Amino acid sequence: MEAGPVTSEIPQLPRFLVDPRPVVLIGFAAWILATALSWLVPALAEARPVCVMGLVVGALGSSIFLLQRRSARRGDKGAQVGLQTD
Repeated sequence: MEAGPVTSEIPQLPRFLVDPRPVVLIGFAAWILATALSWLVPALAEARPVCVMGLVVGALGSSIFLLQRRSARRGDKGAQVGLQTD
């Protein structure tokens, strides 16, 4: 039984599936909302440190992503490979 011609070319995923910006923005907005609620609702006072650290980690991750994208745009040797630079 023959399966037909085999190609080694992998089809490209649609752009909306590989763009991390919407996920990053939605996640960061969720942490902002959770932090605001933890300061406004007294019953959520125990969640304040977690929410603040979520914001810190989100800001750190976003800054690393932006630095890597900038490096990829400039063509730096150590830049991450495969980032969309447009």
